[in-house]
Amino acid sequence: MPVIADLHIHSRFSRATSRELSFVALHRAALDKGIGLVGTGDITHPGWLAELEEQLEEAGDGLFRLKPELTRDAEQGLPASCTGEVRFVLQVEISNIYKLDGRVRKNHNLVFLPSLDAVHRFRERLAGEMT
Repeated sequence: MPVIADLHIHSRFSRATSRELSFVALHRAALDKGIGLVGTGDITHPGWLAELEEQLEEAGDGLFRLKPELTRDAEQGLPASCTGEVRFVLQVEISNIYKLDGRVRKNHNLVFLPSLDAVHRFRERLAGEMT
């Protein structure tokens, strides 16, 4: 079964992103574009993670979905043929910037995690590495 996905996004807490970005907006935009799987982006940001925990619920197999009351808000005014399932996968981009041979190098890695427990452990591990 083919899946159309957007796995590299950022939250409104990132630079150069819309202040209107929300999980409701992401759900609706995914439906508009025919996307069935969306990365959550920025799971290490405490504000975004709090919203994620408040607005999403587990959908099984390490995926999440918008809570029903928020799904209704996101799909308000859409024809029934334009509504559907949108799943979210817990995701963050880690940017590694370093110098090699006198030049700045940048390496961006996408990290996907299977559960909120894994997210919390990941955040603790990152915090421990920075101290």
